[in-house]
Amino acid sequence: MAKAQKSGALLRERVEHQHARVSYVELFFDLVFVFAITQISHTLLEHFSGLGLAQAAFLLGAVWWIWIYTSWVTNWLDPETTPVRLLLFGLMFLGLVMSCTLPEAFGGSGLVFAAAYVTAQLMRSIFTTVSLKGASPTNHRNFQRITIWLCCSGVFWIAGGLSEGPLRFGLWLVALGIEYVGPAAGFRVPGLGRSLTSDWNVEGGHLAERCALFIIIALGESVLMTGVTAAKLPVTAVNLTAFVNAFLSSVAMWWIYFHIGAERGSRIIAHSDDPGRIARIAYTYLHILLVAGIILVAVGDELVIAHPLGHTDAKTAIAVVGGPACYLLGNLLFKRVTAGWYPLSHLVGLGLIAILAFFPAFLPPLGFSLTATAVLILVAAWEAISLRPRPKEA
Repeated sequence: MAKAQKSGALLRERVEHQHARVSYVELFFDLVFVFAITQISHTLLEHFSGLGLAQAAFLLGAVWWIWIYTSWVTNWLDPETTPVRLLLFGLMFLGLVMSCTLPEAFGGSGLVFAAAYVTAQLMRSIFTTVSLKGASPTNHRNFQRITIWLCCSGVFWIAGGLSEGPLRFGLWLVALGIEYVGPAAGFRVPGLGRSLTSDWNVEGGHLAERCALFIIIALGESVLMTGVTAAKLPVTAVNLTAFVNAFLSSVAMWWIYFHIGAERGSRIIAHSDDPGRIARIAYTYLHILLVAGIILVAVGDELVIAHPLGHTDAKTAIAVVGGPACYLLGNLLFKRVTAGWYPLSHLVGLGLIAILAFFPAFLPPLGFSLTATAVLILVAAWEAISLRPRPKEA
């Protein structure tokens, strides 16, 4: 078995036909984002409105961007080396500061949130640029471009932190928009050109595993919210049904992603001629839809567990149908990129969720949620059965 040579003291050593394992320090780093997802979920519960949804989606976009950029960096840099570990610990601290300020990011903590975000993005990018100098010229040049893009977005982040109300949100939308456009634009910079996905020597299996673990984080937070809410309620048939329904929705979401899609995606990106393209589309961009769907499902489950009977109000209806719809759409697009087709089960599931959206007035919250969970279970079972291994003919 041929070994890839280390070209720099801080670079991961790559082994041909194997993907680098996720290190313990990477898992430790992820713990901050358990807290971040919890903060976003509770903030959305407390401020569930059109503006609240928009702000929660924005905050999730910022949290995800910090995490996915760091996962790209640890795809190249070895977290078992002391300097990279110290970088991750520094990012953890800044991520913890960000997470603490999430509920008041659009209030009194805006500048602290923005400053922590910009510091984390620039610190990691500058560190990586210096680390790759002489070791990986192509990636070194690309991180020079990335740093310039982050400096540009940083101006809007800080300006937003110093502003208030709609102006803050507008400036932050520009800032995050710049960062999200960056990978699609190849981080084009006058005089430095742009990068191609073929230049991104990503170790696909490792990045796929990192993203799968983030989905586990989000699902774990969903289970945690369900348990905490249910533990405060008396044990009745209705409450028990709502509790089981919430658990089954989490299991169904796990099954839809992990039973086939996650492993197939990991295998395909690991053997792709252009893993950077798949990593950019399927993992960097599309996985945020999965996380958003899980958060909405968790919020819907909490609302239903707290008030299972009576009239289904608008916020419960939006969470109950919006969560599964977002999650199924994310899986549909992810599997289109990694498998090459749109799964019929997911298309049917999305259609059924769209039909369900017309019936909140006719069902109590628990009945409405049970129907949405049944759709997720149907999609999971359909895909598992339709793609099960066929016995070989004699």
